[in-house]
Amino acid sequence: MPVPSPLAGTPVSFVGAFPDPAIPLEPPLPEVAVVGRSNVGKSSLLNALLGRRIARVSRTPGRTSQLTVYRLPSLYLLDLPGYGWARASRAERARYARLVRGVLERRSTLSGVLWLLDIRRDPSPDDLALVRLLGERGLPVLAALTKADKLTQRERDRRAATLGSQLALPADQLQV
Repeated sequence: MPVPSPLAGTPVSFVGAFPDPAIPLEPPLPEVAVVGRSNVGKSSLLNALLGRRIARVSRTPGRTSQLTVYRLPSLYLLDLPGYGWARASRAERARYARLVRGVLERRSTLSGVLWLLDIRRDPSPDDLALVRLLGERGLPVLAALTKADKLTQRERDRRAATLGSQLALPADQLQV
């Protein structure tokens, strides 16, 4: 049975969707980036965390194409385009990658990253590049392992341990 989110009922507002990773936000508040491969469930998780539909959920990967910003009372959530496969042109996927990298490398107000990973999949080259970038930047990271409902408890425990090892993330930075 799902546990209610402690953020459910928190006031949240849509700020905007921006193509520029350096867009300044007013007032300045800490920012948490939500990042992950296309089709990993970023929009679904945002909706579940906030207890209502704020992000558009689609069956077609790659619908988020800009930096989408939501304001909570004390921080901004930055919903980033997915990386990897998406139903978009090669040029568009490259633009998504530049946007994600720009946000993660250059935003001085970025305070942390919520990184979504499909528990059933081994890390891709993009995942490994991202973990290196996050390590270089020294940002706090929480890896949320999605799609765990598709595995048995035993498989979940094994996959979580494997992913933690492959990505060199301690157990307290992984959440199934």
